[in-house]
Amino acid sequence: MRFSAALGAVAGLPAALAGGLNIGVEVPKLEVAEYHRPYVAMWLERADKSVVTTLSVWYDTKMRDAEGTKWLKDLRQWWRRTGRELTVPIDGVTQPTRPVGKHSLSFAEGRNPLPKLAPGAYVLHVEAAREVGGRELVSIPFEWPAKSAQALSAQGKSELGQVTLHIQP
Repeated sequence: MRFSAALGAVAGLPAALAGGLNIGVEVPKLEVAEYHRPYVAMWLERADKSVVTTLSVWYDTKMRDAEGTKWLKDLRQWWRRTGRELTVPIDGVTQPTRPVGKHSLSFAEGRNPLPKLAPGAYVLHVEAAREVGGRELVSIPFEWPAKSAQALSAQGKSELGQVTLHIQP
């Protein structure tokens, strides 16, 4: 999984997976005086709003003394629901912030960090927060397992561009 997620992220294309999720996140170009790359968290919740898993967290991993973790609490929804319970860095989940552009991540069901999912309703949440900027949460509801391949999307308004979810049955 790590290799296919890394390959998909580097190539900018979703890896073909059976029983998995391909997520696309656009970081828009903002015309602002002081630009900082956004911190981003992606996680899954059940219909009852309980957290299934954190799929990915992008933050400043290069700050000395791990000071970048101090700002993770600015991802307010993720932090309140699950982030404060985690110890970062998390192998295969935490990654450096990403530049402007479209980024792809692929997750195979049953391979860390995407556990086997029980049938039912879920929501993918993607949250972004930027220093000297704003915050935004984009959510995409979906049903699991998918009977056929599905392509879902939602459009951000400020800190996120288009967020896509491709579900492989």
